[in-house]
Amino acid sequence: MYRKKLLPEPIWIKIIRLFTGLVFIFSSVVKGIDPMGTAYRFEDYLLVYGWTFMMEYVLALSIFLIIVEFLIGVALVFRLKSKLATLGLLLIMVIFTVVTYLDARYNMVPDCGCFGDAVKLTNWQTFYKNIFLIVLAIIIFTNRKRMKIKMPSRIQWLLLVLFIGLYSWFVVYSLRHLPMIDFRNWKVGNDMKSEGLDSVKTYVKYKNKQTGEEQEFLSPDYPWSDSLWMTQWIFVDQRIDDSQRVLKHNVILEDSEGHDWTADVFENPEFQLVLISYDLDAASPKGLTEASAMSIKAGQLGIPIVLITSSSRTKIEEMEQTYYLNMEALFADDTELKAMIRSNPGLMLLHDGVVIKKWHYRDFPDKSELENCLAP
Repeated sequence: MYRKKLLPEPIWIKIIRLFTGLVFIFSSVVKGIDPMGTAYRFEDYLLVYGWTFMMEYVLALSIFLIIVEFLIGVALVFRLKSKLATLGLLLIMVIFTVVTYLDARYNMVPDCGCFGDAVKLTNWQTFYKNIFLIVLAIIIFTNRKRMKIKMPSRIQWLLLVLFIGLYSWFVVYSLRHLPMIDFRNWKVGNDMKSEGLDSVKTYVKYKNKQTGEEQEFLSPDYPWSDSLWMTQWIFVDQRIDDSQRVLKHNVILEDSEGHDWTADVFENPEFQLVLISYDLDAASPKGLTEASAMSIKAGQLGIPIVLITSSSRTKIEEMEQTYYLNMEALFADDTELKAMIRSNPGLMLLHDGVVIKKWHYRDFPDKSELENCLAP
C-alpha cells in the first residue's frame, strides 16, 4: 500500500516541530480556559480596524480561531495531515506577525492576549516571539515531507475530528461556567485590600503674602493653629504622595451621587456578596431571575449584597422592577467588571477583602451551599 518511501525526520527538525506544536497547544488551551476573555480581546481588534460589522459574531470568531490554533498544534505534535498543518502554520504565523508588528509599532491594542492571562507580554515582546516562531514555521514548512507518517488519511482526519470534539467540549464548558483556572487578580483566595494606606502623605504649600516666599509642609505639621501666621501666609497648592501604596485592583465603586464605596464593599470585615453585571442590557434573563432569588437567600442569612454595574440609573430601575432586584446598586467601569468575573451576571463572596468564592449565574449557590461558605 505504501509504495513511496518516507523520508526520515532529522532529530533537530523533530525538536522544532514538537516545540512549535506544544507552543500552539499551550496558547490555545490557556485561551480556551477563558473564551470570554479571548472574545473581549478580539473585540479590541475589531474596533481598532473598524470591522464593527463583525462584532455580533465576535465570540464565534474567537472560538473558531483558538480551535484552529489548537488543531495546528496537535497536528504538528502527532504529525497529522502534515501538508495542510504546515501550510496552516505558516499562514497563521504570517498574519500574527503582521498584526503584532502593527500593535508594537502603533500600540493599537495594548495586550494581544496571545497566551491569554496566563503569560503577559509587551507588544514588542510578542512581536519578537512571533519572529522567532515564523522562522521555525518556515523550517517546518520546507521540511514538511519529512513529517509524513504511515497512517491512512481517513484515520488522520478521524483523529483530528476527535481532537476537535474534545477541545470544543472544553471551550463550551469554560464558556458556560467560570474558567477552570483563573489567571486574573480577582481569583479565589486573593486578598484585594489595598496596602500602605497609612503611608500616604499629604503636602501643603503656602506662600508669604509680603515676601512671596513659598514653603511646603507635611500636613498637618504646619502652624495652622497660629492665627498670626495664617494671616501672613496664603494657601497655594497641595500634593499627595501615595508612592508606597499598593493597589490590588483598579475598580472604583460609586453611588449615584458620586460617593466612593470601594473600601466599604471590597474591604468589608464581614461577609459581603457582590452581584456583578457589566451591562444589564446584555445580562442573562435567567441569571437576573436567579439573582433576585439570591438576594432573598442573602437577606435570610444576614449577608449584605450589592449590585455593581456600568449601566445607567434608569436601566437599573427598570431591571429592579422587572426582576425584583432588592439590593443597593453601585457603578463601576465595565472593563474592570468584565475582568472581575466571566459571567453576566456573576456572583462573588468576599470576606475582609479576600475572595472566598465566585459563581457563574448557571451555578448560583442554594442556601445550604452559601451557609457552608460562611462556616469558619
